Amino acid sequence: MEDHYFSASPSSPDERSPLTVELAGREVTVEVAPGIFSPGGLDKGTAVLLREVPDPPTHGAFLDLGCGWGPIALTLGLLSPEASVRAVDVNERAVDLCERNAKALGLTGVAACAPDAVPADETYSRIWSNPPIRIGKKALHTLLLTWLPRLEPGGEAYLVVQKNLGSDSLATWLGAHLPDGFVTDRLTSSKGFRVLRVRRSA
Repeated sequence: MEDHYFSASPSSPDERSPLTVELAGREVTVEVAPGIFSPGGLDKGTAVLLREVPDPPTHGAFLDLGCGWGPIALTLGLLSPEASVRAVDVNERAVDLCERNAKALGLTGVAACAPDAVPADETYSRIWSNPPIRIGKKALHTLLLTWLPRLEPGGEAYLVVQKNLGSDSLATWLGAHLPDGFVTDRLTSSKGFRVLRVRRSA
């Protein structure tokens, strides 16, 4: 059976290879492997997110939801080396790669793990995500309603979603289903993607 990037334990060979990419304005070399999301390079949606979203604060607790090999978490760590960056993914190979890439880049504030290893009371001032749309609408909604309410008061989340995969309907759904005090809007559109912003009132 073909692996999905949201498989917990990919069955494809764990063959690691180097990849040179630009993150946070600098060229870095990371490790990738089959069986994870976008092992061939920086995904187009992730690239839009990293280009369009305002830089994070210098300090705080940040979350990369669905980290893959780590482009978002690594960018957060490079931009804000004194912040705490939590990277989560159900794919154990992705978690290992993200952890190894952070360590190789000296990003001591980045920690990757499976979602169920995150303390239940952990909250975040920023959440950045290229969410796994292809897990299906019900699973995606459950995922977002699990993690977005962990935003601290005054916190912001940024999600990049392909326009033809339901970004506008997702924005409407979030507006109707997140708790009181959360506001969802569209930050920008670029190259067929929407960047949605979710803010929690202070």
